[in-house]
Amino acid sequence: MEHNRGNDHNKNKKPEGERPKGGYFTPLMIALVLVLVFSWVMNAVEKSQYTETSISDFWEAMEANQLSEVEIQGDRILYMTKEEAVKDPSQQKACFTGLPHGGDTLELSRELKAMGVDVVYPIVEDNSVIMMILSYAIMIGGMFLLMNMVTRRMGGDGMMGGFGKSKAKVYMEKQTGVTFKDVAGQDEAKESLQEIIDFLHNPQKYTAIGAKLPKGALLVGSPGTGKTLLAKAVAGEADVPFFSISGSDFVEMFVGMGASRVRDLFQQAAKVAPCIIFIDEIDAVGRSRDNRFGNNSEQEQTLNQLLNEIDGFEPSKGIVCLAATNRPEILDKALLRPGRFDRRIIVDRPNLQGRLDTLKVHTRKIKLSEDVDLRKIAQATAGAVGADLANLVNEAALRAVRKGRQAVNQEDLLVSFETVIAGTEKKNTVLTDMEKRLVAYHEVGHALVAALEKHSQPVSKITIVPHTSGALGYTMQMPEEEKFLSTADELRTELKTLVGGRAAEQVVFGVQTTGASNDIQRATSLARAMVTQYGMSEKFGLMSTASVQHQYLDGQAYMDCSQEMAAEVDKEVMRILEAAYADARKILTDNRALLDEISEFLLVKETITGDELMAYVNADKKELPPAEEAAEETEA
Repeated sequence: MEHNRGNDHNKNKKPEGERPKGGYFTPLMIALVLVLVFSWVMNAVEKSQYTETSISDFWEAMEANQLSEVEIQGDRILYMTKEEAVKDPSQQKACFTGLPHGGDTLELSRELKAMGVDVVYPIVEDNSVIMMILSYAIMIGGMFLLMNMVTRRMGGDGMMGGFGKSKAKVYMEKQTGVTFKDVAGQDEAKESLQEIIDFLHNPQKYTAIGAKLPKGALLVGSPGTGKTLLAKAVAGEADVPFFSISGSDFVEMFVGMGASRVRDLFQQAAKVAPCIIFIDEIDAVGRSRDNRFGNNSEQEQTLNQLLNEIDGFEPSKGIVCLAATNRPEILDKALLRPGRFDRRIIVDRPNLQGRLDTLKVHTRKIKLSEDVDLRKIAQATAGAVGADLANLVNEAALRAVRKGRQAVNQEDLLVSFETVIAGTEKKNTVLTDMEKRLVAYHEVGHALVAALEKHSQPVSKITIVPHTSGALGYTMQMPEEEKFLSTADELRTELKTLVGGRAAEQVVFGVQTTGASNDIQRATSLARAMVTQYGMSEKFGLMSTASVQHQYLDGQAYMDCSQEMAAEVDKEVMRILEAAYADARKILTDNRALLDEISEFLLVKETITGDELMAYVNADKKELPPAEEAAEETEA
């Protein structure tokens, strides 16, 4: 969902070119110091080219007629003796300050010339002083512009110490423009957050009875479920300023900078309280302080400062800390103890009604045709999160524009859903007749096993059109109602359906193809879960041999048993898969005529619906259109 922050956000920005009071003084002083240091260094380098001597040394060399070259520079004389010139013409000149004869350089030059000494007067232009002043002015101006740009980027207030400034000030919004009306499918989470909103509106109601509201709440859920959106909605409902910052923004390469930013963040929040501080991906800074996850002194200092700041402010000030993560298991225990982020709010994947409400929110500004049925789309998208549904609606709108329509219809939504799961159609892919027959029988094998079994989800579509995901075809099953539990019989039926494609290849052609690779991976994963997690194995019974980690991310299960037990688990998984494959082969062998008939029909039409499949399965074969008539209809 798109949210326009509007003019309120712009009010928090400084006008273009405006700096805080005294903001130009610091870079100007830095530029002046740098120019002075540069001049001092250059003067020191120039002096290092000469050897300092006394005036008596110069007179001794002059009376002994040992001078080879003399250069008079104002009140300074540079000279080289004949001995030094003979040894090394590039030898450094001797130098002394102070002129003889009371400063009469003309008389000195005459005596030296009479002795045959080369006397040099450097050319001094009339505008040399002006040129020197201009060069220094240009140098100072350039350094000032450079330091001004550096301090703007590093601190925002013209200070090199801006490293410690919190970036949350940039993201502070007086009004987020988001309310609970913009959040759908998270009724339980909104109910848990309603108390925080009421406290920010009426804190005296809680303080009068002596109650203390939790200082922090942790939003936990899978990516895309709307944790950030919920936090903004809380600030919008309470009509308070909203500070947003990511946990990674606290951690810098310089030790102590993260802790400084935490202090600055809470200082800013205290000035505009009541307000809400939202820390996204808090696991970046709140990781457990133990050796399992490595040792990071900067991260630990930042976490310690965060804990101190949360303990330091009083709940009556009206500062509420919200944080979001999808890895709660790695957070430090001190961060989750009572008095800190002790309230955990689960932002789960929406159910059927939640997905329907989410689709309604995302289609508010989308022109829909009359044939659109959002409930069917919600049924088809089981397991999808809010971000997935927003992407689906946007893809449907883009497709409607490509087709030249003024509104989005049901087909656009369904095709967009299929695009998300299988990719777009590859119209230029040409399969051989044998490959096409193999794909057709493979997909019908899946669909026929599902149609003939009791505990299976109904088939909604079968296609043998290649897609960009790599699939040469697919069979789509759409549940009639949302279920949250699966029985052992339903899972065994799903296993039979998954291996039904490979079984059809063996029954009809006696071959094995690579097209079943994804089916085999999914079937193996499901069978392993039945054995290790669900307690659905005859051999192991209720014993659990695996544990799930990162349930809000990939949710992978890791074996938690000995190597000998893991080997026995592999044998049991293989037995379950072999039993499912044998049942699938028997079903297709017993219904070989039906398998051939539906496959021939699919070869002609390339895409058939679940109703057409069930018509072959349930109705009298004589009343159905043969494959030849279907071919004529397709050509027409």
